[in-house]
Amino acid sequence: MHKRLLTTLAFATTVALVSAPAALAAASDLNQVIDNIRVWITGLLAALATLLLMVGGVRYLLAAGDPGSHERAKGSIKAALLGYALALLAPVLVSIVQRIVG
Repeated sequence: MHKRLLTTLAFATTVALVSAPAALAAASDLNQVIDNIRVWITGLLAALATLLLMVGGVRYLLAAGDPGSHERAKGSIKAALLGYALALLAPVLVSIVQRIVG
C-alpha cells in the first residue's frame, strides 16, 4: 500500500508540474509568475493534504485495535495537518519572496 501511495503522489506531482508551464507562460512580469506559482503550490499542497487526511482516516478505521496501525494513521493525519498549514502559509511566504525580489 505504501508503494501505491508513493506512486499516486508522484503521478499527481508530475501532472501538476506538466500543467504548470501553461500558467507560467501567460504571465507578463515576474510578480505575475510568482503569483501563478503560489496558486499552483497552494493547490498542490491542499490536494496532497486532503489525500493524506483521507488515507489517515481509512487507516485509522481499519486499524482494528493494532497500536502500530494507529500510530501510522496518526502520522498520516499529522502530515495532512502540516500540509494544510503549509498551504495556508504559502501566500505569506510568496509575499516575502516578492518583497525580497522587488
